[in-house]
This record gives sequence, C-alpha cells and structure tokens, in this order.
Amino acid sequence: MGRLFGTDGARGVANSDLTCELSMNIGRAAAMVLTKGGHRHPKILIGKDTRVSSDMLENALIAGLCSVGADVLRLGVVPTPAVAYLIGKYGADAGVMISASHNPCEFNGIKIFSSTGYKLPDALEEQIEAIVLDHAEEPEYPTGGDVGSVSTAVSAVRDYIDHIESTVPENALRGLSIGLDCANGSASRTAELLFSELGAQCHMISSRPNGVNINDCCGSTHIESLMKFVRENHLDAGLAFDGDADRCLAVDEKGRLVDGDFLMAICAMDMKSRGKLAKNAVVGTIMTNMGFQRFCEDNGIRFAATKVGDRYVLEKMLREQYNFGGEQSGHLIFLDYATTGDGQLTGAQLLSILRRRSAKLSSLATLMTRFPQVLVNVQVGSEGKLRFSADPEVTAAVGAAEKKLGGDGRIVVRPSGTEPLLRVMVEGRDHSLIQSVADGVADVIRRRLA
Repeated sequence: MGRLFGTDGARGVANSDLTCELSMNIGRAAAMVLTKGGHRHPKILIGKDTRVSSDMLENALIAGLCSVGADVLRLGVVPTPAVAYLIGKYGADAGVMISASHNPCEFNGIKIFSSTGYKLPDALEEQIEAIVLDHAEEPEYPTGGDVGSVSTAVSAVRDYIDHIESTVPENALRGLSIGLDCANGSASRTAELLFSELGAQCHMISSRPNGVNINDCCGSTHIESLMKFVRENHLDAGLAFDGDADRCLAVDEKGRLVDGDFLMAICAMDMKSRGKLAKNAVVGTIMTNMGFQRFCEDNGIRFAATKVGDRYVLEKMLREQYNFGGEQSGHLIFLDYATTGDGQLTGAQLLSILRRRSAKLSSLATLMTRFPQVLVNVQVGSEGKLRFSADPEVTAAVGAAEKKLGGDGRIVVRPSGTEPLLRVMVEGRDHSLIQSVADGVADVIRRRLA
C-alpha cells in the first residue's frame, strides 16, 4: 500500500501519527485531486464516528477543504456506509469518513469516497500522497467569496435509515427479539431506531458512547458480551457492529457466534434460491474459511478469492459483475444496495431471512461446516512488514508448515493493512496440529523481524 493510505484509508494514533496538520493537508489534497476539471465550490460530505479525536480531525479537514474552495456538508456521527450512500443522494463530489473502524479510541483514520460512493482507487490515493508528502502540486488559495463554506445536513441519519429500510419489506422483522451491540460507536445513532422501525424488539448494549469507550471490550471484535447477553435474555438473535458500523457479526439464539463466513453462506444461499445471486458467485478473500469454499462447491456456487481487504473484494465484484461478497470479519457487500460494506444492511438482510423462513439462526448456520482456524498476530515494524516475504528463514518455515498440513489444510502469512502486524493464519482438520504450526511460524517471524 501507499505511504499514507492502507487498505482502509489513512490511519494512526490521533494527534501523534495522524495530526491536525496532516489531516488538513489530506483534506486540501483530496479536494484538489477529486475535483480536477470540475466546477467551483465542489461539495464534500464529512461524517465521523464517536471518538473524542474525531471533532478535532473534522475541523482540521474542514479547514483544508475550505481553503481550496470546497463547500463542506457535515453529517455528524454516522456509519461509514451512510457517507458512501449520501454522496449520491445529496449530489456531492466526494465524501470523507473520520474513523479507525474497529481499532481502540486512541487511533483514528480518514477514509475518502469519490462521487460514485466507492472508496478511492490506488491511483487517486497515490496522487493525494504525492501532493501531501512530495508537494507535487501547489494548491491555489481562493479569497473572498470563493473560500469554501460549511453547513450541516440535519436529515443525514433519517435519510440513511430510510435507505436501509427500503431494502426489506415493511415490518420485515416483526416478532423478533434481538440484541444490538453498537460498540459505543456510530451505530449508537442509528441501530435502535432502524431495527425498531423494522418491527423488532430491540435490547441494547454498548450504545452509550463517551468519546473513549468505542470498541472497548464490545462490538464485533469483542463479541463475548453479546453472546452472554443473548443467551441470558433468551433473545432470537444478536447483532454486533464495529466502531463505524461497516461490519456485522451475529449471535444465534443459543449465544453462539455466527461470523462473516457463515453470514455469507446464509445470504448467498437465500439469494441463489430467489434468483438474486449474480452469476451464482460469491467473492471472498484468501482468509475465507475452507468450509465456506466447500459449501460453495456443494451448492453450485462459484467462489472467487481476493487479497484481504474489502476494497479488493469490491474491485473483484465490479470487475466481474458479481453482486455479493465479503470477509470473515463481517464486511459484507450487497452491491445491489450499497457501494461498501454495511453492518446494519447486513443485519437487516440476515434477520429478514430469519423471519421469512420462520427459522432459527442456529439452524440456518448449519449450511456450512467450519474448518478449525488459528490466527496468530505478530507485532512488527513497517520494515518487517515489507521484508517478511523475502526473508529466507520465514519462507522456509512457511514451506515446512505447508508440507505438514498436506492437502487437509493451508497457511497464509500476510501483513495487516491497518495495524503494525503480520498475521499467521492456519486452517486444517486437526486443531492441535494447526496451533503448533501457527505458533512455530510466528516464533520464526518474531525472531527474524520483530
């Protein structure tokens, strides 16, 4: 990835890595790149999550955007997919989301969407990086009435909720009693209203953000609380979102996790049965569980794999004209309704299937059998992330692991696109074997690259 942008925007510790100055310069450069040859006073939307640093970075971005003549429309606290959707609805030239997604509160990030509602391609991000880091192009600073203005969209939350509701029948969730874990993030503004209006009886946890409790032992990355909550309150299901609500994981009525691979299996099978699955294909990643691939083989569904990152899933979907894909982490993309992963859209689709089929989530989840999987994260610096694929000892360790696993397993070692980590993922039928293999390769990486 580039020098500023990873697989999901520019990220870092707010006010340390991601400073006000850098944010202002990114805003300025983004407006320059995205509106070349366009009209004066382009309209740029800005949304944010609930982190205490989001206000600070928002103001810095606004300063940068307005300084080159862009008009800013503030959306307030909204999910990332709301920004992507509202760009089209409001006729904007671009959109910016301030969020570090599932990361702790000290981190923050800047995600940029083009006028189409899609995340920026690598080429445009590289142009922004060149302006910010290399001063490849100097901005023109307007004065007087040509300086950009700032206004607030008072109906952003309502407009987004109306859109999600339009994707399922009226009262599609009537009779369901559900738990909602909002990760003390963006979904705290939208989830209870949305799912209540769809007919569900909602029971809320982690829906009171205070600026620092986002993703703090809650949400899709800490789903244990929701699992216990659903089980103890005898609910039909639970949904857990991450900080900016572009992910969703589920919990069945027995309090068991239903991760993104299972959600993809349930939704793909339903879409296929209704003739709604384009080309009978689903796009996943190299981290998609082998059990999902077997599910696809058994049900006449084509599986296409990409690099890890929902941007790569989306690129494949657009290139091949597929309409459904996602990741085990809960980033699911329903291209008929959205241009990016949307946790609440995923939740609405899943629960409407549950209601329409009068089925329990535990029963639907039996569509797929999960292969045991182990993931070990190894903290390394940026140099280690670059060198790992060429290190002879790491390469030898991975090769030896592949021989041990044989045809009943696989190993994937990859750098995280959002954190200073190398991820070692091993799958196979024998849990003790894959744990041993993963730990062994991780030990070599720590010794060589940490």
